[in-house]
Amino acid sequence: MIKILGIDPGTAIVGWGILDCTDDGQFSKTVAYGHIETNKNLSTAKRLKEIADNLLFLLKKYKPQEVAVEELFYFKNAKTVISVAQARGVIINVCFQNNLTIAEYTPLQIKQSLTGYGRADKIQMQKMIKSVLKLKSIPKPDDTADALAVALCHINSRRYTQKINN
Repeated sequence: MIKILGIDPGTAIVGWGILDCTDDGQFSKTVAYGHIETNKNLSTAKRLKEIADNLLFLLKKYKPQEVAVEELFYFKNAKTVISVAQARGVIINVCFQNNLTIAEYTPLQIKQSLTGYGRADKIQMQKMIKSVLKLKSIPKPDDTADALAVALCHINSRRYTQKINN
């Protein structure tokens, strides 16, 4: 069994979701999911440290072997893209420092992997996550559902890669 941690990065909210998959790349079960929320009144440095500390706690608690992180897409607001990039950097560094395999996926790849359509809207994605993972409700906030989508995308990517290599 391989434990996958999916992450939707942000400075205010970091969504996370942990899924198990079999060695042959089949989704097995939803382990846990949630989000890290930082205090908007803190400095950027303190918010980034909060993200790092909480992520380290998750890594120690759940012991994932692989991490999938959503890549940045273009934001209209340059300030937003910079802060999310900083959070991504912290997340990737913490995972790298803990010797985890790291994969990165664009929003387009994630949507295509789950719905077959790269322009799927948020509601379509959330309904797909609820259905595929057999959840009672759509995870909230949206960042949490997005993180589960990233993890599921990674599982699908692993399965596809294994088929090609066999």
